[in-house]
Amino acid sequence: MKWEGNRESDNVEDRRDDGDSGGGGFGFGGGRSIGLGTIAIALVASYFFGISPTTVLSLLSGGPVSQPQSQQAPRPNRTGPAEDRQTKFVRTVLGDTEDVWTQIFRANGKTYPPPTLVLFSNATQTACGTGQTASGPFYCPGDRKVYIDLSFYQLMQKRFHVSGEFAQAYVIAHEVGHHVQNLMGIMDKVNSAERQMSKAQANAMSVRLELQADCLAGVWAFHANQARSILEQGDVEGALNAATAIGDDALQKQAQGYVVPDSFTHGTSAQRVRWFKQGVSTGEVKSCNTFEVKTL
Repeated sequence: MKWEGNRESDNVEDRRDDGDSGGGGFGFGGGRSIGLGTIAIALVASYFFGISPTTVLSLLSGGPVSQPQSQQAPRPNRTGPAEDRQTKFVRTVLGDTEDVWTQIFRANGKTYPPPTLVLFSNATQTACGTGQTASGPFYCPGDRKVYIDLSFYQLMQKRFHVSGEFAQAYVIAHEVGHHVQNLMGIMDKVNSAERQMSKAQANAMSVRLELQADCLAGVWAFHANQARSILEQGDVEGALNAATAIGDDALQKQAQGYVVPDSFTHGTSAQRVRWFKQGVSTGEVKSCNTFEVKTL
């Protein structure tokens, strides 16, 4: 992936030196009891590219999506992000998503307010609860921030044998895709609909939300490559390998040896590949309407 020398985003908040241990894990409302088995499945399901593990846990337990909770205010960014290569990469990819989505929104007569990307280590407070490294990167609609512990990229390679900078960029682009869904009001509509659904129906709705974020990541890649020629040979294949590795079926098979389709919250490997390819081949947001198609 060709990214060095491109614009870096200023919308990065570095909390890695804050020493935030997070404490206590995620908070759950309504007094619902959630067993360790459910938590384990939720962590597997949200390990790659989820919104928030709080959302996944709520869906798995059959309840509505929790609304953002009042949390202790995050510590301010005192020193600015470190200038190591990986941080510069993250800032550059985020800047590229800003450029692409600003242009797309402007073409439709709208303004794109970019998300903030938070770098943290171990755990950090968010408007959606306590974000933890073990849960993987996630987007919190309550504060419009993307959260990522950069050690996650090492896990991508060691645990799932996924490498390559474009595959890493896909992680960020997927979470930014959730931000786009939030700005378009899609998340609110999905959350409202899920409150009236059974657990299986809510899970199916979550799958459509996640697959649309995969497609939106592809839309970003299409436009970024047209404008800045970022793609090199093998890059798209690397992202497709990532999509294959983190399908619900692949994750469940690895974790427990069998799959439970009704518990899927992110889509199968084949579905994730299909929808990313849909976005990266068309470059059109309208091609990402996973909520209208009968077959995903």
